[in-house]
Amino acid sequence: MRIPDEINTQLTVKFTVLFPHLDERQRRLLMAAEARVLGHGGVRAVARAASVSETTVRKGVFELEAGEEPLGRVRRPGGGRKRAADLDPGLRPALLALVEPDERGDPMSPLRWTVKSTRTLARELTRTGHKVSADTVADLLREEGFSLQANAKTIEGSEHPDRDAQFRYLNGQARNHRDAGQPVISVDTKKKELVGEFKNNGRERRPAADPVPVNVHDFPDPQLGKAVPYGIYDLAANTGWVNVGTDHDTAAFAVESIRRWWSGQGRAAYPQATRLLITADAGGSNGYRTRAWKLELARLAAETGLTITVCHLPPGTSKWNKIEHRLFSHITMNWRGRPLTSHEVIVQSIAATTTRTGLRVMAELDTNTYPTGVQICEAEMAALPMTRHPFHGDWNYAVHPQPCPAIPAPRAPQKPAPEWDHALLSDPSLTGMSRQQLSDLTGTLAVDGDVKRGRRPRLTFPDQVLATVLHLRVALAAEPLAVLFGSSRTAMHRTLLKIRTLLKAHSIVISPAATPPSALTALQARVRALSGDPSSMIKTTC
Repeated sequence: MRIPDEINTQLTVKFTVLFPHLDERQRRLLMAAEARVLGHGGVRAVARAASVSETTVRKGVFELEAGEEPLGRVRRPGGGRKRAADLDPGLRPALLALVEPDERGDPMSPLRWTVKSTRTLARELTRTGHKVSADTVADLLREEGFSLQANAKTIEGSEHPDRDAQFRYLNGQARNHRDAGQPVISVDTKKKELVGEFKNNGRERRPAADPVPVNVHDFPDPQLGKAVPYGIYDLAANTGWVNVGTDHDTAAFAVESIRRWWSGQGRAAYPQATRLLITADAGGSNGYRTRAWKLELARLAAETGLTITVCHLPPGTSKWNKIEHRLFSHITMNWRGRPLTSHEVIVQSIAATTTRTGLRVMAELDTNTYPTGVQICEAEMAALPMTRHPFHGDWNYAVHPQPCPAIPAPRAPQKPAPEWDHALLSDPSLTGMSRQQLSDLTGTLAVDGDVKRGRRPRLTFPDQVLATVLHLRVALAAEPLAVLFGSSRTAMHRTLLKIRTLLKAHSIVISPAATPPSALTALQARVRALSGDPSSMIKTTC
């Protein structure tokens, strides 16, 4: 019996519309029902309209005539392709050995130092004979309890035995000052911020697809530099004061910030105050080992007439400083997603910071310069009007007001500029080779080492090679080399590592000198004239 074309078209349309919403068994039963309605030749017509085999349609007819109960699933139990983990019992252990080589598997795993994405894991498993897809790897990891995890800052390092006792002592001091109506402040330097069109973490609402354009690289603007926000948080009044510096974060800058807070806010809030308690971190510009910090506090005490007590948080506990989560965190949230294009933007953004609990913040710009390298001698420290508390006097001490003339002013170290010939550094007695040989060595290494990319290095490539030759030939350490070449200790360490790697790659050996060259005396005098740091002195032994 020939089925009319019109019926075939209707069947095709019906199947096209319904099949996407049906599972396999439902499709077979629908085709079987249509085939029975058509009668003889219906199986072939339905198969052609549905683009399936006649066997599939006949299977549906058999199921329909058998009157079976609904299965509630597409396949019968046990039907379908077996899972990869069932077919390959070694797949799961092999995967765990790659993911956790230190705990569950082989510590020599080939992916120990590799980002373990599902694609990378699947590729490595396939290479070792376990053919698997990235999706299957993801399913297996979920079954084993794995998920994407970030690092968690929970390891605090070695804990000082008096840590808890210091916190109790600090809290007791704060309670006594507050009960007596005396000011208690928490101080610290907030993270230095780049000033200019730079990315600032966080997001703020803007028209869709219209983000604020910022610089691709975060190199500081030589004109604008960085902002150094030093904060003072008044615990009792829930008010903040931020002094935004443009120079260095030194002890003088820290105490000047406290001085400005007292003049602009503290004196008016505590007109009867005779004492001031400062809680501060153990390190930084207001650290307990910083002599200049104590000397500057003595000057402030003499100016204000206040007895200034300082209680430092134990080492490694700076995150517990009140100012961190009661002031700085709210400032960060207030300017999130907004480029800090100028110092004015920073000051205004800080001053606009508020909270639902009533926090009020004042901010001002500090354009003063604060020299670094200020040295305080033992005699000056002994003359300070400072008394140490019986409990941990290094962390807890009080500075008493005395007339200003009794307080010695800090002095910057004198750095004379003696006669110096830079060519002395390449003296053959120091390098063990003629200047032409040194030039040839520089040219050989420059092919691989003098690559222009990223930020320009502090030293030219010839000076990098010369510094490394001196390091290997006469055992000059990175500290004196940094002084001689006008570099930093960190940059010199990187330079030595870089050039030594190049020398090793070219199989070039710089043999150490058998005896110290006499020219080392001139280098020693140069270092002594430019640096007072004992670690920078040259050891004249080879």
